Amino acid sequence: MPIIHFNSSPRPSIGIEVELQLIDPVTRNLVSATDEILTKYPETEAFFKRELIQSTLEVITGICQNVEEAEIDLTNKFQLLFEITDKLNYKTAVAGTHPFAKWSEQTVSDDPRYHGLVQRMQWAARRLMIFGLHIHIGVSSGERAIAISNSLTTFLPHFLALSASSPFWDSEDTGLASVRSKVFESLPTAGLPYRLINWGEFQRFMNTLETAKAIRSIREVWWDIRPHPAFGTLEIRICDGLPTLREVLSLAALVQSIVVWLDRQYDRGANLPVLRHWIISENKWRAARYSIDSEIIIRDDGRLQNLRDSITELVEELLPISQELDSEKYLLGILDILKIGPSFQRQRKVYEETGSLVKVVDSLINEMRLNQLGAQP
Repeated sequence: MPIIHFNSSPRPSIGIEVELQLIDPVTRNLVSATDEILTKYPETEAFFKRELIQSTLEVITGICQNVEEAEIDLTNKFQLLFEITDKLNYKTAVAGTHPFAKWSEQTVSDDPRYHGLVQRMQWAARRLMIFGLHIHIGVSSGERAIAISNSLTTFLPHFLALSASSPFWDSEDTGLASVRSKVFESLPTAGLPYRLINWGEFQRFMNTLETAKAIRSIREVWWDIRPHPAFGTLEIRICDGLPTLREVLSLAALVQSIVVWLDRQYDRGANLPVLRHWIISENKWRAARYSIDSEIIIRDDGRLQNLRDSITELVEELLPISQELDSEKYLLGILDILKIGPSFQRQRKVYEETGSLVKVVDSLINEMRLNQLGAQP
């Protein structure tokens, strides 16, 4: 069996990947412009990346040691992006889905990997007109990554609820806070991670899938949380795309603080808190449907807690760690999201007030450009 090496990260470093939408300035529909941007500005290919469809551009940070470094990194790259898209006459926005674009009209990026994926997955891949936020946190070993990942699943509803930004799909209000999470789950290797015993079992699992030609590489396992052996990180992938940099950094601070918190418990030999898989699955559904207003299951006997209250208690628990990590102000931004409301609520409010999905896109464009929750045109 081939050995999968986990490249140790000595510190809980941060890497952030933001998938954003390229928008036509007139129609406010998605526009296939990724190739044009990367062709005219090839120097950006180190940190602007193609995704499955050509209306998606991914912005990637370098390896950051704290959230403040990530803020500087993304601020500079977003500013460069704004300068480029202004010259080319495009707009940008971030949300889990576009309110009225049609997946059937999207162009697949000219990359053999993506065309191979569509050929194998067909409809499930073709309709992946979705946009997410991925947060990497450095971990020192594969064994530790598996233990922390198992426990981190308890907080997947928290991450999804706070980032929920996809209430609309194909001009319809789905009634969900995050339809993106449901669309993504249609892929056979996406969704909740399997609960694995140790790093050895992770290697056996991945080698089995590759040998069976279910996947071509570990990159094709799109779990909500996955170890990334090459980077030496845990990658949290459950989040919808977040419209503002403020929200991105708040989620990054929350994720980093939880990983450090669990890592220290692991060092003490404590049993890391783990809920049963079916409870995690139910809680994820509730977060996708109701976001921060859901009642999540917190014990095997079915005891419930309001997710908003759970998030508030979690922030309070993590404050001392965030202070050590110099990320307290970013972590406290989570409370701003609770107060103002996640993106899906803000989008619905715009639609209720205007009756226009174009105005919803306008609001997303303005939130990103102004870095302000609830910014209006």
